[in-house]
Amino acid sequence: MPDNVTSLFRSTAAHSPSMAALTRESDGAGPVDFCIPCNPYFPTPAMFEEMAARLRDIITYYPSSADTITAELCSLLRLPPQCVAMGNGSTELITWIDHLLVRESLAVPVPTFGRWTDQPMETGKRVDMFPLQESSGFALDLAQYAEFIRARGTRVAVICNPNNPDGGFLHKHAVVQFMDAMADLDLVVIDESFLEFADAENEPSVVQEAMLRPNVIVLRSLGKNFGLHGIRFGYLVANPALAGRVRSMLPKWNLNSFAEHVVFMLKEHGAEYAQSLHQVRRDRMDMSGQLSSLPGLTVYPSQGNFLFVRLPVGAEGTVVRDRLLTEHRILVRECGNKIGSSSRFLRLVVRPQVDVRRLVTGLEQVLYGTSRRGAAVPEQATGTAYSSGTAAVDRLVTQTNGAGTHGLAQAAGAGMPLPAAASAPAVGPGGGMPVPAAAGLPQPEPQPVPQEAPRPQPAPQPVPQPVPVPQPAPQPVSVPQPQQLPQPAAYPEPAPQPAPAAPPLAPAAAFAAPAPAPAPMQVPPATGPTPPGVPARGGLTAAQVRGTDGLSMAPATGWPGAQSWPDAAGMGQAAG
Repeated sequence: MPDNVTSLFRSTAAHSPSMAALTRESDGAGPVDFCIPCNPYFPTPAMFEEMAARLRDIITYYPSSADTITAELCSLLRLPPQCVAMGNGSTELITWIDHLLVRESLAVPVPTFGRWTDQPMETGKRVDMFPLQESSGFALDLAQYAEFIRARGTRVAVICNPNNPDGGFLHKHAVVQFMDAMADLDLVVIDESFLEFADAENEPSVVQEAMLRPNVIVLRSLGKNFGLHGIRFGYLVANPALAGRVRSMLPKWNLNSFAEHVVFMLKEHGAEYAQSLHQVRRDRMDMSGQLSSLPGLTVYPSQGNFLFVRLPVGAEGTVVRDRLLTEHRILVRECGNKIGSSSRFLRLVVRPQVDVRRLVTGLEQVLYGTSRRGAAVPEQATGTAYSSGTAAVDRLVTQTNGAGTHGLAQAAGAGMPLPAAASAPAVGPGGGMPVPAAAGLPQPEPQPVPQEAPRPQPAPQPVPQPVPVPQPAPQPVSVPQPQQLPQPAAYPEPAPQPAPAAPPLAPAAAFAAPAPAPAPMQVPPATGPTPPGVPARGGLTAAQVRGTDGLSMAPATGWPGAQSWPDAAGMGQAAG
């Protein structure tokens, strides 16, 4: 595969170029795909043959109405049709949820699926991002998340279970307690797009509970579970009023004929679908073991059909990604453009063992230098190097979340502790807190230089920098690395995260009564909508979140047993 194929990553607005684009730019054969998280075992070859035989009819004629297709899906899932809305992919449903049901603010743990941060930002909503810490294995503490929501006065809360990209899982009883504790919010969304791959408990979904509550929506995916991302279809479940409100806005033919054909095929293939999920779970265990054997590679426990891994020290994710693609024809998801992550992390989709062996061999050669090009090294800040951590994320930071790195102090508010590096620059003219960019102050372009500096070349600061001039060069591309480091170490301890003053409570106790703003934060709840583009009071901007990854070693332990799994799509089938 030619080296110029990797230029597609620089030009795409999405996290990765499409498989069609990669195939067009190569010799006509796509790479082994460890990037797109779909089920490699479903549909079966026989199902593909059946679809191929019907191809002409499928693409020639209009599909049935969405109501007809939804009714068939509901008969398989044993759900009332009035509680379900089907969309052209979960992204269409997220878009309508934002337009119809998110009025002013939305809270979401990060890193997570990008549309949960980008979509509300694009429509001017305030997004309160709760950073997951690597030191705790990216686990979501629901008690702390609830206090975070209360402190900011957020009106909509989102939980992805399992979370993308780390695969973190929350047990059903804890999610139900959280839903009930947030009963006064405008909306609680539980995104279960990857839940079919979980085996931590028999019935992990909160779909039944959501239908009984006035402000809860559960989002489910079909493309990921059925291995058919090209057929854009997903669905949400809620009480009839909520589901009907979304359904009334959808076009009559928002579902295509392929989606209809697959939905009507499912009743005859429930056993194969259940077996495919079982095989993915077994492959996940095997793949985790193989990757964990690579020196310096950290693999985090996952309940999705993907694994989140941290590369060894000194390896830059974009370099590893590009070399795996050009030298080994392997496509991986580098996570530098996920808010709350960095280019040291990859998300690797679970695939059959033969593909995993090829991946491990490729990683050994790229990471440890057993190839003619040697080991992967960090990119140099020469002005032409790139990192996907500065593309979409920096656009959101500068355009939507205020003044970017110059606005870190203002974003934190009075009570939020700031990283050391963020406290020095950019003070307002009166000597106090800088005014947010959205309030009319122009944003200075070169980040390390304070506003009042007249323009000297070596960027003189009150505290003179010693000899290493290349390090603090005003290079926008290198923002994610040196940003807000409290110490000169390559990967610092996490910046202080909003947490309760006392030790964390058990979820049941923590949710017994909605807590006011926790003591350390000293931030009053928001009293009204925050203007678009202004960070939450006491909240974190995207730039701050990117600086608080909390990188430290975390053991890849805690794997649940694979003795049982939920019924496949509610069809009552189970594999032995």
